[in-house]
Amino acid sequence: MKLTNVQKLIDTAKTLVASDKGLLAMDESNPTCNKRFAKLGIPQTEECRRAYRELIVTTPGLGEFISGAILYDETIRQQKKDGTPFLQVIAEAGIIPGIKVDMGAKALAGHPGETITEGLDGLRDRLQEYAQMGARFAKWRAVLTIGADIPSAGGIEANAQALARYAALCQEAGLVPIVEPEVLMDGEHTLEQCGEVTAAVLQIVFQQLYTQRVLLEGMILKPNMVLPGLTCPQQASVDEVADATVQCLLRTVPAAVPGIAFLSGGQSSEIASARLNAMNLRFKVQAPWALTFSFGRAIQQPALELWHGKESNVLAAQQALLHRARYNGAARQGEYKTDMERRTT
Repeated sequence: MKLTNVQKLIDTAKTLVASDKGLLAMDESNPTCNKRFAKLGIPQTEECRRAYRELIVTTPGLGEFISGAILYDETIRQQKKDGTPFLQVIAEAGIIPGIKVDMGAKALAGHPGETITEGLDGLRDRLQEYAQMGARFAKWRAVLTIGADIPSAGGIEANAQALARYAALCQEAGLVPIVEPEVLMDGEHTLEQCGEVTAAVLQIVFQQLYTQRVLLEGMILKPNMVLPGLTCPQQASVDEVADATVQCLLRTVPAAVPGIAFLSGGQSSEIASARLNAMNLRFKVQAPWALTFSFGRAIQQPALELWHGKESNVLAAQQALLHRARYNGAARQGEYKTDMERRTT
């Protein structure tokens, strides 16, 4: 390992997963953001996207529960209405800015039903630009689907290799890589099947990370929780999900990794918090890594629905956003309770 910024990487990674804080994923691409706006009748314009992101980054007290914010390329360049750069607002709130750098999942040639995440071309230069702008970590998402004969060994390996090459380039640029291999919730698969596939994926991912000489102490893993498919007749309890998830991770994730920040992956806000809470309640003492959150919709959705594109709704939306961040902070301590959801302050 010939990194000149080893301690910086380690310190940033530790800070991102410290205490009762977690990550806020606000890195939706413009098409994804527009799609969510369209469902609520919000105009799909750059100004509306900017206004919504200003609502998020200016939420009072957000830094009490959020350690880092994952931004999109448009967002990292945007400003408040008064001209203050979002990066400055985020930093002043005590939140570390990060950036999504992949270019999305595309069909994987020769592998029907599978995808490969693109974006390695030109990545070194993009990472240097983002680092100069003030980003301190980055994110890359690989997408894997459970189905008939998929994911294949070739599909898993292609995505794992891309994740590892991305992670090595991040560390070269002084950025902590968030490595996100997501096994999707879609499908009829059982809890056990998801556990088997997730374990197989993580084993190959870490093999590739070793091969590419990635500093494990200077990265964060962002995996899916082990869940039955959305259309599986046999759904699992909160505790069953917690047990299956952490057992899978204990068998596959090296203790050198400082933290595991779960994605929400389409789970409702409440169930995502409850499952994270159960993991910390049952395994926090045993787990060698921090168990935290890197939620997008599971934190944002209540606020987005309240905002509805109207300035008059900003304060109520910010309050909802802060509530969700606070609840997930409690889940990190194993102190989240469903009756919190009925509180208004």
